[in-house]
Parts: sequence; structure tokens; C-alpha cells
Amino acid sequence: MIPMEGGGYTPPGVEDFQFPGLFGTDWITKPMVQAVIAALVVIVIWWLASRRLTTVPNKRQFLMEYLYGFIRNGVGRDVLGPGFRPYIGLLVGLFTYILVNNWFGELFLFMFPTMSNIGYAWGAVAMVLVIYVYAGFRTHGAGYLRKALIPAGVPWYLYPIIVPVEFLSTFITRPLTLGVRLFANMFAGHLTILVFVIGGTYLMTQSDGIFLKVGGGFSLIFSFVMLGFELFIGFLQAYIFTILTAQYISSSISESH
Repeated sequence: MIPMEGGGYTPPGVEDFQFPGLFGTDWITKPMVQAVIAALVVIVIWWLASRRLTTVPNKRQFLMEYLYGFIRNGVGRDVLGPGFRPYIGLLVGLFTYILVNNWFGELFLFMFPTMSNIGYAWGAVAMVLVIYVYAGFRTHGAGYLRKALIPAGVPWYLYPIIVPVEFLSTFITRPLTLGVRLFANMFAGHLTILVFVIGGTYLMTQSDGIFLKVGGGFSLIFSFVMLGFELFIGFLQAYIFTILTAQYISSSISESH
């Protein structure tokens, strides 16, 4: 957006995603605090959900059982198949952790989605990479590398071509696209909201002319629509991240490549 005549308007940009260190440090920042809070929230939520369970669930128990069943059946069982049980805790915890961090962007106390800082998206991706590689070695032993890098039926003389391609696909492209997808969606959504909020506020308070002020009012109203839309995007990205994690684990533990 171009600054209006007379100056004074600064469009939102990458600098709005950078935060100074807290408590006299460079490394304790707002996104880091949010990441820690999200972890504590997830732990407390599922700890409370597992207490005092009844045969006839109350509303809280019903909601948590529905969420658990949504990931257990729709992601774990459907994607991983019969061997899904050891990974259900991971998938449920990962989904709720990503979801809480994404929804921080719509909570007025925070107003910043943690995963729009790419470093935290890479942190989640690194954990997923370690887990699906570990799952492969746990299931197949040292033979996992052959399974991961050499598809069944490929003749030996194509190995020099196939092995580098499969290595890039399994260990580089997968985590790269997983992290970029999560980061880019949360970054773009938050930046869009900033444009409508900051631009609308400027038009209403600093511009001359009724039409510009009305336009600023519509911009602010639309920003609330975008906040609601970002709630859905945050949920969708948490679900996509979780289901791709399940697919990668499935590819590591399955017998065929």
C-alpha cells in the first residue's frame, strides 16, 4: 500500500514479525513465550480431559472425546492403518499444539500466530523428521535406508539416479514443504489482517474526506471477517500438518515403498 499524501503511514511488513528480547535477553521473545504457553496449555487440557471420566460424558468430556476421535480415526487409523496405536498420542498432541499456536493470532491477548515465525515451524518439522526416520529404523532396522532410497523393482544400474532423487524427496523436500506450507499460510494471513487493521485505522483517523473514512471503517469491519477466516485456516493448517506427519510415518513403517 502506498503512503497517503502528507506521509505518516507505514505499511505493515516483515518487521512486524520481529520482536525484541524480553527480560534483558535476545532469545526470550514473544513467539518463544507463546510456544511455551501453548505446550503448557496442551498438557493441562489433556490432563484435565483424562480425569474423572464417566460412562455418560458431560459436555467437556464429549468435546475432548470428539477431538481425540477425530484425530484417532480420521488421521491415525485411516492413514497409518493397523499399526496406528503407538502414534496416536503424538498425532493428537501435535495437532492441538499447532492449533493453539495458530489460534494465538486471533486471541487479543497475543494477536500473533507463533508459526508465522518460520523458526518455530522448523522446530515442529525437525521433530516430525526425527520421528518418522526413527519409526522407519525401528520397524525395518538398517534396511530402512534401502527401503527409503531404492523403490522395489528398480534395476541396479538406475541406482545412481534414483538414490539421490529419493534422498532429496524423503529427507529434504518433505520437511521443507511441510514447514514452508505452515509458515507461509500463517504469515500471509496475519499480514493480511495487519493491512486491513492498520490501513483502516489510518484512513479513519488521519485522512480527509468522508469517502476515505467510510472506506477505513469498512476495512476495519472486514478485518474481523478475516479474523474469523483465519480461525478456519489455523485449524486447517494444523490438520494438514498432522495428516502429512501421519503419511510420512506410514511411508516409513510400511513394507512397500
